[in-house]
Amino acid sequence: MDRYSVYILTDRPRGVLYTGVTSDLIRRAAEHRDGVVGGFTRRYNAKILVWYEMHADVEAAILREKRIKRWRRAWKLELVEAMNPGWRDLWFDVTGQGHAPG
Repeated sequence: MDRYSVYILTDRPRGVLYTGVTSDLIRRAAEHRDGVVGGFTRRYNAKILVWYEMHADVEAAILREKRIKRWRRAWKLELVEAMNPGWRDLWFDVTGQGHAPG
């Protein structure tokens, strides 16, 4: 069972990028959205979930997060756009709420 998530948040399409890892993607994304998590994501308003990847093993997830964090920005943009070319907020998909209102 895939339990660990590596994820990328942004403030807008092709905007700032934040990469993280968690054992509970919905809870962690909600914390970012609500501004509970201080630091980079709150400072730059990075609360839009645009990419994620599930892993069964915590060590594999942490390694993947560390590798992505070292990537060039262009590679991260390509990664997001391969999964989510429209830069939709995937929060609504992972929570089962469908697409963003609008």
